[in-house]
Amino acid sequence: MSIKVASHALPFDPIAKAAETWHQRIGPNWAMNAVTSVMRVQQILQASVDEALRPHGLTFARYEALVLLSFSQRGSLPMRMMGERLQLHPTSITNIVDRLEADGLVRRLRHPSDRRTTLVEITPSGTDRLQPATDAVMEADFGLVGLTESDADRLSAVLTKVRRAAGDFE
Repeated sequence: MSIKVASHALPFDPIAKAAETWHQRIGPNWAMNAVTSVMRVQQILQASVDEALRPHGLTFARYEALVLLSFSQRGSLPMRMMGERLQLHPTSITNIVDRLEADGLVRRLRHPSDRRTTLVEITPSGTDRLQPATDAVMEADFGLVGLTESDADRLSAVLTKVRRAAGDFE
């Protein structure tokens, strides 16, 4: 599956051109080119994953929530824990769960021992929707076109350094 985000390819790399102009007018900055590249790649990846998931009625955020629930031992998790694991604000996880619940893919349950806690459980419809959606994003390599498995491993290792240094995890 090939994803092309731009309507037409430019005859030059606009990020390299911007970095060159930045260097000439402002001065050297090793981070500018890398950050701009990461931001553009994020757009490309998001478009690719969105395109793969659209026929399944999912966004990446909703897909991630279903995957997380499917990975849990009981098929359910507290909403708070979902937000922590997906690194989302409580309002965002509530919106995601609202949409999934409206589509019949999850349901909210009372926690058996803590009435302040709401559990979210994947439904059989959610489980049924998850497999073809997973097949679609895997066929698209989650948008990482042009990379080998080794490239992807190195990229993950480098980005993990940034995430750790930013306090994303210990």
